[in-house]
Amino acid sequence: MKLFELLLLALALYYFLIFRPKAIKEKKRRQEVEKKSKASSQTTSAVPIIEKMVACDFCKVRLPDSDAVIFDGRFYCGQAHLKSINSEGFLGSSKRVLSNNYDLRPDSVAIDTVVIHHISLPEGKFGGHAIEDFFCNRLNPNDDPYYPTIVDLQVSAHFLIKRSGEVVQFVSTLKRAWHAGASTLMERQKCNDFSIGIELEGTGELPFEPGQYQALQLLIQEIQIKHPISMIVGHSDISPGRKQDPGKFFDWQYFKEISQISEQKFPFGMSSR
Repeated sequence: MKLFELLLLALALYYFLIFRPKAIKEKKRRQEVEKKSKASSQTTSAVPIIEKMVACDFCKVRLPDSDAVIFDGRFYCGQAHLKSINSEGFLGSSKRVLSNNYDLRPDSVAIDTVVIHHISLPEGKFGGHAIEDFFCNRLNPNDDPYYPTIVDLQVSAHFLIKRSGEVVQFVSTLKRAWHAGASTLMERQKCNDFSIGIELEGTGELPFEPGQYQALQLLIQEIQIKHPISMIVGHSDISPGRKQDPGKFFDWQYFKEISQISEQKFPFGMSSR
């Protein structure tokens, strides 16, 4: 019996002297950890999350980047500003590939004409970046036998509309791009002075894509908001005998219908030419 009593005494001593102090200590430790975790959580939630602020490329208003429409690395308040031409003469929804081939327009000139062209590089082939390289003076003459004949030319257009309908802008609409060359419109010479040049990726021997007509319609719509456009012509209209673009496959009648532009703005008529 004494042995049993000794065992009970030993268990009691173990519980009160060793096990219970450890359990109390571990409970306090857990409570302290929970307390610190709760305090940390409350502190984190109390700190406001500061968002990156960006400026709209069109109106310059600042807004959180999570609220902005992003295109080609630029930010916009919304779709309306994305699709517009800003005060610097750049279309928000265009890819910008800036060319050095431009200069200032004459003082007080009204930008009242759109000139439509076509271009393909290499000749008769579509896609790639050769047109962009050409307008930016970085065309590699070794890439095609035709290139050495044009590599030293310094030319540009304001816009290019690719077969896919993508719009590329090279020069601000406020500046004079070098697209028309020797040209005359209604006894006015040097059409570059008062016009905006739009190149369609094409050959003049193939129909243009529906997406190109749609992109052209939207582009000229925005140009007319920015500038007092009174005439829309082809390069062949202002440089007859020297140029044939946009060519016989450009459907002037169809373009007038989808754009709902007054026929009065087409001084050379609706027939293909």
